[in-house]
Amino acid sequence: MRDVITIPLNGEESLIIASDNSGAIGMKEHDHVQVSYETVAYYSFRVAVMECIAAGGKPFSVVLHNFCGNDSWGNLVKGIEKGFVELDLQDVSITGSTESNFHLQQSAIGLVVLGKQPAAEMTEPHFSNHFKFAIIGSPLVGNEVVEFPHKVVPLSIFKEISNLKDVIIWPVGSKGILMELNMMFPAIEFTKEMLETNLDVLKSSGPSTCFIIAFNRHLEDEIIQLAADYFHSLKVNS
Repeated sequence: MRDVITIPLNGEESLIIASDNSGAIGMKEHDHVQVSYETVAYYSFRVAVMECIAAGGKPFSVVLHNFCGNDSWGNLVKGIEKGFVELDLQDVSITGSTESNFHLQQSAIGLVVLGKQPAAEMTEPHFSNHFKFAIIGSPLVGNEVVEFPHKVVPLSIFKEISNLKDVIIWPVGSKGILMELNMMFPAIEFTKEMLETNLDVLKSSGPSTCFIIAFNRHLEDEIIQLAADYFHSLKVNS
């Protein structure tokens, strides 16, 4: 089951709601990870928008909940807009609110991405022995995201691959590759021993620094070309 809510609006489309939050990451003295607020918002937006798009949604609005202080708002918006540019998203509104009455000791934000999906376009994925699998990007968390940016799959590549037909895309978050694979196909109970890859399938992928893709064999060369060095083969022994 995806980390989204799908609400039918009418007979033609549905509303897709995806969200993310971030805590103790920012520029306050007691934050565990010290990065700019532009970076904080970019990666939080990244998680929510990848979930929205993977579920078939076309983003049209972002709601930002800011607990970092008034001065951070502009940079948080810049981080979201950076994601817009990578995904070539236009006419996406940004709204939200800032907690300005009280000062928190650590940074925190919440972010919601709203998207619309053609009503009959998305169905729940079903496992097939004919699928091939891969991980695009590498699982990173905390300071690793800043230290190894070359291992974080760009949103532009995510968009290109998500536009392919006959693929299933599933962003990997803090639960790790193995857990996300089990969420993709809940009828099968995968174990670590059933997976062959050069990545740690139990490690958190933090702000969705990688994603799982299931695809038909005839697409493999095209996907490898699009993903380049971010491509990691995943063999699933069911």
